[in-house]
Parts: sequence; C-alpha cells; structure tokens
Amino acid sequence: MDGGIDIIVRKTAMKLADGRDLFYFDDSEPYVTGQKTRRLDDPRPLPDRFEPVDGHPVTGPVMRRDPLTGDWIPMASHRMNRTFLPPADANPLGPARPGAKYQDGEIPDTDYDVVVFENRFPSLMETPETAAVVPSPHQVDDEPLFLEAPANGRCEVVCFGSDLHTNLVEMGPGRMRTVIEAWADRTAALSELPQIKQVFVFENHGQDIGVTLSHPHGQIYAYPYLTPKTEAMLRQAKALVERTGNRRVNLIKSVREAEINAATRMIAENEYWVWYVPVAARWPIEFHLVPKQIVADFPELDEHQRAALADIYLRMLIVANHFHRDAAGEYLAVNYISAWHQAPILEADGRQLLGLHNEFFSFQRAPGKLKYLAGSESGMGAWISDTTPELIAARTREAAQECVKLGAFRGLNGPIDWK
Repeated sequence: MDGGIDIIVRKTAMKLADGRDLFYFDDSEPYVTGQKTRRLDDPRPLPDRFEPVDGHPVTGPVMRRDPLTGDWIPMASHRMNRTFLPPADANPLGPARPGAKYQDGEIPDTDYDVVVFENRFPSLMETPETAAVVPSPHQVDDEPLFLEAPANGRCEVVCFGSDLHTNLVEMGPGRMRTVIEAWADRTAALSELPQIKQVFVFENHGQDIGVTLSHPHGQIYAYPYLTPKTEAMLRQAKALVERTGNRRVNLIKSVREAEINAATRMIAENEYWVWYVPVAARWPIEFHLVPKQIVADFPELDEHQRAALADIYLRMLIVANHFHRDAAGEYLAVNYISAWHQAPILEADGRQLLGLHNEFFSFQRAPGKLKYLAGSESGMGAWISDTTPELIAARTREAAQECVKLGAFRGLNGPIDWK
C-alpha cells in the first residue's frame, strides 16, 4: 500500500498516551509519499488504560447470554460517562489546535486525512488477561442457565476527515476510496485476532440516529461472537442449501439474482455493484448494495471493485438526501445507518454461504417524522413497515433522476446504469 509509484494510501501507526492504537491513512501530499509524517506522539497526561486502580486490575466489559434467545449482550457501564454532544471546539474527533499545549482530543496532529483508533469508551475490549483468549463462559449465580464471558472484542472509530462540518459526499470519491482502504485494512487485521468471529463496519449519521459526536465518522466492531443478524442469515443460507441440494449456493448471490430477475425494485448498477430496494424492506428508506462478484469481506475486493464502490456508494448517499422534501420544497438530508455485513471469520460454511453487502436505511419516514420502534418491533421483534418496497423504489428512481437534472452527481464520473 505504501511503495512504488502507484501509492493510493499510506498507513502510519502510533500509540496514544493511554496505550490505544491509532492509524493514519494518508491520501494527500506530502504524507502519502512519506515526504512528511503526521505527529506520532500524544502529549496528553493520560494514564495507561490498564494501569491498576487503587491496587485493583482493570477489568474489561463482560457479556451475558440471554437464556430466552441465546443472544450475547455486552455490558459496559463505563459508557454511561462517554462524551455527549460536545461543542465544536471540544470535539474529541477534531484535529489538535495549532499551538495548543494540550487538549483532550484523540488525534494528535493539527490535520489528517483518514484516521482509525481504538474507541476510548468501548463496549468490546481486550485486556492483558483476555487478549487473544477465546471467551469461555462461566455461570452467574451458580445457575447453568445464566452464562457470562469476557466481551473481549474490539471497537474502533474511523474518522473520514479533519473538517467537523463536512461529510463523505462533500469529500468526494478520492476520500471515499481512502475510507474503503481503511475498512479493508482494519477488517484484515481484526480478523486475525483468534477470538474474533465477525467484523462489522458501519456509520451512524445524524443526531436522530443517536450520534453523540457531530463529525464525519464511522465505526468498526470486532465481535467475539456471532451477532443475531448474522446467525439468522446463516440459518437462511443453510436452509437454502438443504432446499436446493446445492452445497455451494450462496444466499447473498441468490437474493441479488432474484432481485435482478424481478427488476421491480432495482435502482442502479455499474460494472461491479448492484443497488436495489430489498423485497422485504423494513425501513422508510432502505437500500442494499451488493457486489456482482460475491466476496467474503472488504479485503477480498480488488482495485476495480473498490474504485467502483467509491462511485456508486456516494451516489446512493446523494439520492437518499434527495428522497424527502419539506413544506418549502427543499430537500431534506436524512439520518441513516450504513451497515456493512461481512461473512463470519471462523465459520467455513458461513464464508461460502454469505458475503459482503451493504444495508443502508433511514428512520426518516417523512419530513419531521421518524419511524419509531414501538411494541411489535421492540417487544416481539416483529416488524411492521409503514410503506412498501415498491413505493420506496419508485420514489428512489424519481429522486435519482432529479439528482441527474440538478447536477448533484458532479465529480462522480464512473459509468452508471439507472433503472
């Protein structure tokens, strides 16, 4: 990644004052060629995060197994005190202020391109005692039904840029490509940890979603267990194998092909990616973005797939921001969650039966109105949609054509086939 004339991104590692990892991913000069290096020391007077407190060793978060569902629930009480909606001049994701001797920010340099670092308030965390240890459950209250284990995964923050007031769309395809490189790099590294079973890349965008830091950033969770969503997809994938008798059938590919054949909810495609509204969309706005060549995870994407993803992904964000109009006719920038599903790491069947794909959704059902998860959804996990996938697809196609007329895709030059 950082040799020869075809350098795209240069990665530089450092340790923060309390021992957490931080990685710069540079795409601009003079850093990308190594002529200059970002600041690699953290001047904050932070104690080592694993330093004993009052003589007691630091313990990491734990997770308990719900005996009714089998779900693992991480419990991290220290997150109650995490930073919440700070002013811009105290945002811990912003760059250091030039000339300042000290500020409690996470990035030491006064400027950066893309940065990834371990979350200061993680819900999943290795300690020196649990690092590289596959969680071994023990009983709670001496009850065999009640199981607890170390939540010894890892939580990382991905800062897309140093400007607190911009977003991925405004940063453009070059920066988007760097973010994809960071996603691939960290997925590969986290997948090497022996206790990790899956890596989840995601972005929460907008205060309505629950974002507590106003800054263009996403996160990466490395879980020491399979999440309920992945387990459900794996069950469906195995059921498809049984139904078809084909041990090599892939659920993600099969669904993608069915959507292409139906053609009723397709939005767009380019040479390497397909974008559609799923047949059983839950949310008021919901898209799936799937590669034409199924891969297990980000590291398996080649250069062409990554470049094509940078283009179509930004188009998807732009169209979402043109989906709703307010009473004055102005387009409404929507809140959203962008969830990147990757195949399980330690499940040989799972890596063959599932694969990388994006699930993008917004709670915004209309200007000023959100989709709330009430009794049926929250209490029973039984979803009720306020619209239909076909209506979502129809409005999305309209919004895409409005974007074309408005020149909203300016700067995006990849070939695209609108449906």
